[in-house]
Parts: sequence; structure tokens; C-alpha cells
Amino acid sequence: MIPGVGSEVYIQSYKHNGSIHRTWSKALVIEADKEKIVAVTEKAWVIEADGRKWVTREPAICFFYTEKWYNIICMLRSSGIYYYCNLASPSIYDGEAIKNIDYDLDIKMYPDRSYQILDGKEYLEHAEFYHYDERIMNIVEQEMEVLLAKMEIAEDPFNDACIKEYERKYKNIKENYY
Repeated sequence: MIPGVGSEVYIQSYKHNGSIHRTWSKALVIEADKEKIVAVTEKAWVIEADGRKWVTREPAICFFYTEKWYNIICMLRSSGIYYYCNLASPSIYDGEAIKNIDYDLDIKMYPDRSYQILDGKEYLEHAEFYHYDERIMNIVEQEMEVLLAKMEIAEDPFNDACIKEYERKYKNIKENYY
């Protein structure tokens, strides 16, 4: 199932055992096909597993892939584009929400193209707690290397031109649908 351009969807992230990790109240779909869904969150409520709630501060262009073990969130801030990459299962859309399983490891890339690998300790703790099997751990760690390589060569979406084009699409859809 593929959501329609201009439709609003929920985003739901789970942990390996099926428990909810984080939800977003809304995302506007700006592109969708069998390989990926691109959606924008802006002023969306986010609810954490522990019940904490917060609202997204700036528009974020989110890339959810149906075959890749990660998703990418591009935050459009006045100081530049910040990329937040979640190592996660491939995403599915079930008619209501974009869903995936979060595998803890994250990469944050800053406007100056420097980056940090985040939550390595949490990944190892959860691997034991949730019983990640060797196959999943190998996939997650290999996909992290794939992401780092894409960042290094500024492959889409890790470049300003790509994100500016998606930002243009978002503004156009927002004007025409709302």
C-alpha cells in the first residue's frame, strides 16, 4: 500500500519486541512509491514511550524506505540542514501509519558535514535485552556503513540541492492542498 501525495499519515516507531517507541501525530506525504515514502513533519506532536510529549520545532523532511534498514530525517533549521539517521527496519505503510522497528543506533550529520554516531551503548544493551539475533545485528551495522559512505560522497538525500527540491515540493503541496 502506498499513501497518496498530499495525505496526512501517522508515524509509529517500535522496539524489537513490538512495544511502541515513539509516535508522530502527523506527516504530510510529498512523494511515495514502492521504494520510499517522503513525508514532512511540521508542528507535529511526538509522544515518547515513557509518555513525554513534545512538538517538532521546525519542518523535517523524512525519508522512509521499504527495502533499506534506515530512515533519514532532514531538519530544516535557520542554521542549516541537520540530518538524523535512524538505523531501523524497512518501513511499511498499512493505510494509517508508516511503521518501523528502531534499532537504537543513530547518526547525526551537521550542516558542516561533520557527524556523530549516537547510542552505541544503548544498541549493545538492547541487543542483549531484546535478543537481537546475529543476522539483524550484521544488517544494522552494515547499513550504518552504507549511510556513512553516502554521507561522505553527498549522495541524495545528503546534499542541499536534493533537500531544497523536496522543500519546494512541500511548499507547493501545502499551497495546493491546504
